[in-house]
Amino acid sequence: MKLARTIMSERVCGILVLLGVFVCGLNASRPSVNQQLSNIFNELWRLDLNRMKPGIDYTISIQDRASFVSQRSHVVPDHASQPLFSSVNETKLKNTTTFSQLIKLLDNYERSTGMTERVTAEELAETNLFLDAVLETEVMKRAHKYLVSKGQSSSDLRLFKRQLNLIWFNIYHRQRNTGLDSCGFEHVFVGETKSGTEVIGFHNWIQFYLQEKQQHLDYKGYKSMQHDIPDQDDHVLSLQFSWHGAVKPTASAFIGTSPEFEMAVFTIVFLMSTERSTTVRVNIDQCQVELVVIRHGHSLGTAYPKLLSSNGRHVRQ
Repeated sequence: MKLARTIMSERVCGILVLLGVFVCGLNASRPSVNQQLSNIFNELWRLDLNRMKPGIDYTISIQDRASFVSQRSHVVPDHASQPLFSSVNETKLKNTTTFSQLIKLLDNYERSTGMTERVTAEELAETNLFLDAVLETEVMKRAHKYLVSKGQSSSDLRLFKRQLNLIWFNIYHRQRNTGLDSCGFEHVFVGETKSGTEVIGFHNWIQFYLQEKQQHLDYKGYKSMQHDIPDQDDHVLSLQFSWHGAVKPTASAFIGTSPEFEMAVFTIVFLMSTERSTTVRVNIDQCQVELVVIRHGHSLGTAYPKLLSSNGRHVRQ
């Protein structure tokens, strides 16, 4: 009898050990919040005085949840009868230097991958002015100081500008057996199409608004987890849309943020990791997001935020 109880006890202990290992494995598979990066990104958030305020500088109409759509699909149910952006303060766009300089860059690129980018002297000058404007902001000054403290950037502003240029504006091959056809800035801020049937990149709200206004882009609805319905104040959204007839099943983007904030955040993630693909979980303001950065050699391949929870829901859980 004692032997039977001993064997049974050992079996129960063994099961509990295995269960403990399994639970620990599940927890290990979930990336924890990177508190150090959360701290610096919240500093940048507070310094982002150029950020547009929801309900004041812009209004959006979220409407309904988008359907599942496979990549390269041409048939997309429309769950949004109205545009995403109901209004945007265009005076602020024109009078804020980084916004206005960004807008000048948006027509400098061939939309389709595989088409060689031919950079003119005028376009180089526009890029130079944009980087100068970004470097003058408190957001990028703080990001630069942080990167210097981590040994990732030179304190020399000219060298840091050259580093930003290499990361964001260096032209490279995205599609094989073609000319130099892409760069990080084009992919993230402008968007590209592949084979005329697929939208790739396109993670910037200003480009979204302008393309929607020109009727080149059709918003199809939001994408989110069932338990987390976005609202008009959210600064990160996942969207579905068509652009020049090609479909983007899901695209995540910051909403209302300044170009310098987005560049600063993704540049820090890029430089603080040597992995080809990096995903960090951070808390920014009242949102918990994953920031995804993929390298293309010494330059940026893509970068985007992925909303995990909003309105402080992750704090209350």
